[in-house]
Amino acid sequence: MPATTTTAPLEGSRGDVPEGATRQPLSLRMRVMTLAVIITPFLGLLAGITFLWDRGFSWVDLGLLVGMYLLTGLGITVGFHRLFTHRAFETNGVVQFILAALGSMAVQAPLLRWVAVHRLPHPHSDGADEPHSPHSPDPGVAGLLRGAWHAHVGWVLQPEPPHLDRYVRDLLQSRLLRFAHALFPVWILASLLIPAILGGLLTGSWMGGVFGLIWGGLARIFLVHHVTWSVNSVCHTWGRRPFRNADQSRNNVLFGILALGEGWHNNHHAFPTSARHGLRWWQLDVSYWVICALSWVGLAWKVKLPSRPLQAGQMA
Repeated sequence: MPATTTTAPLEGSRGDVPEGATRQPLSLRMRVMTLAVIITPFLGLLAGITFLWDRGFSWVDLGLLVGMYLLTGLGITVGFHRLFTHRAFETNGVVQFILAALGSMAVQAPLLRWVAVHRLPHPHSDGADEPHSPHSPDPGVAGLLRGAWHAHVGWVLQPEPPHLDRYVRDLLQSRLLRFAHALFPVWILASLLIPAILGGLLTGSWMGGVFGLIWGGLARIFLVHHVTWSVNSVCHTWGRRPFRNADQSRNNVLFGILALGEGWHNNHHAFPTSARHGLRWWQLDVSYWVICALSWVGLAWKVKLPSRPLQAGQMA
């Protein structure tokens, strides 16, 4: 295990909340409809892979899809989220730059904007000021669809809240991170060229490069986007809430796996600065495994974890 810092209490932990302070959870019917809206694109992608096997999809394409998914996904989860947003551990400048590059290659937002937007929600989660809550104040199916769309992707299209730079003053002090942020167009291009070049080299054909671009580039971006966005939509709608907090964040097993540990969302909202989101042995948390590996080789330190008494005191 890595050397850890036991945090008590963790920044952003909310504890008990007055009744009526948060929006009410969605009904079962509404939750089923939300899940259908979000899962259907994944089923379509899987169907496409199945029907195109050996006709436009191969083991090389699968390797590029999975490899780029893991690298860029970990750039978001380990880098953008746990390191830069919540300061769950510390590392050196080289690792910071690599994680900033990989997170940017997920093509969600430049580093400083991503962190600023994601630092905003925790004090307002599922409230009126939450940038990507699925809990719309409007009733009925229209409210459900509006909330699901907003939480999943609509929030990306909204104007930025004013003065986002005040949420990233610590990161702005780093010339290296400002440089990584400014290179966002370069990282986008690299995220497409790398699988295309590898696909061409591994297959020895131009079509291998084209399919590398499609599966390791475009399809991978689709997957990373929708899995990440599902933490906002699905994990505020479906799952268990073992810890008390002021919102509807939930632990969801499916997205605990697909989102590399981010789907243990109720755990995260209870202890925002914890480097480990899967707090139980059976809660798979690939991102925390990466942080542990960095710690074992001396590339991560001051890894923050909630103590057992602190967890027990926060249980619902």
